[in-house]
Amino acid sequence: MSNSDAGAVPVLNVANVLTVVRIVLVPFFVWFLLADDGDGGLFRWFAVGTFAVAIYTDKLDGDIARSRGLITNFGKIADPIADKLLIGAALILLSTLGELWWWVTIVILVRELGITLLRFAVIRYGVMPASRGGKLKTVVQTLAIFLYLLVPALGDWSWWPAVVVMMAALAITVVTGVDYVVQAMRLKRSAGNPSR
Repeated sequence: MSNSDAGAVPVLNVANVLTVVRIVLVPFFVWFLLADDGDGGLFRWFAVGTFAVAIYTDKLDGDIARSRGLITNFGKIADPIADKLLIGAALILLSTLGELWWWVTIVILVRELGITLLRFAVIRYGVMPASRGGKLKTVVQTLAIFLYLLVPALGDWSWWPAVVVMMAALAITVVTGVDYVVQAMRLKRSAGNPSR
């Protein structure tokens, strides 16, 4: 087997399949959350469970891709898009149900959409993988949403911890957004000056 054959990673691999599964779980999560309508009943727990499974696939597909050498350009693009679909759906629904301020959802979604478009705009210069800050942002956003999902089931006391974590997620989201813009500018600059 040549080195070029050894380096070829098939797009259809277990890590990428898990990413697609996460995307498929989004409509189920949406349906469960809307069916509950903020009551904190059985459908809310189904929504929490679906969200938890979807988030676990995010960790699992990343671990598998790195440990088995299954990192592909498809995965680098699809993985953050899957995250944004799940997190975006959760934020919009929480705001629709009156459980989260719309301004928080709008700031986060504008940043997420803007960075996704930026990734596609600079893809001809190279792929911008998720940074450590970006991964931290996803973890904190996920925790904040998870806490918000539990509020109707656990009671009013759990609202304050959810708010504190969401504000931290908001701050990290904005800061890492600026960092990605800087990365994109560097990527474009280095592509225009290949001697560097």
